[in-house]
Amino acid sequence: MSLWYVMQGRAGTEENARCQCLRLISSNILEHCFVPYYQQKKRFQGEWHIQETVLFPGYVFLVTSDLKQLMDSLRKVTGMIRLLRTGEQIVPLSGEEVDLLLKLGREEQLVRMSTGVIENAYVKVFDGPLKGMEDCIKKIDRHKRKAHIAIEMFGRSMDVEIGLEIISKIK
Repeated sequence: MSLWYVMQGRAGTEENARCQCLRLISSNILEHCFVPYYQQKKRFQGEWHIQETVLFPGYVFLVTSDLKQLMDSLRKVTGMIRLLRTGEQIVPLSGEEVDLLLKLGREEQLVRMSTGVIENAYVKVFDGPLKGMEDCIKKIDRHKRKAHIAIEMFGRSMDVEIGLEIISKIK
């Protein structure tokens, strides 16, 4: 059975580490390697553009069924520090964490922009991955078109930014 593990390194080196893993580790050992992204809108040159930004800076996700061989192969990868652990034991992501990643980013691991409204001081998301997750939203930055959400990931609560466009505010 394949489990999802998380490799930690310096923020900004995720794509380099992902490419090294795909190049240096056999596909028999490493089934899938990815860096989750989220879409956000940015305005430059007078127009709105959709950009993709790393969802968890400094983390690369690895899917394998053979942890021992993966550990041996990861010694070839430079720039990544370690696999996430609890104490001395390397632990995979829990089923709930994997389900959350698949719900937000689907198979391509790209969290698309969500769209919603503010109605009587409550956020109502009607399109996108945040639909049905309104309770997780802690803060909205309407100017930057982002939502800060609190999720359980890596065995702890994390604040994560996700693209959210509020199209109207209804009193």
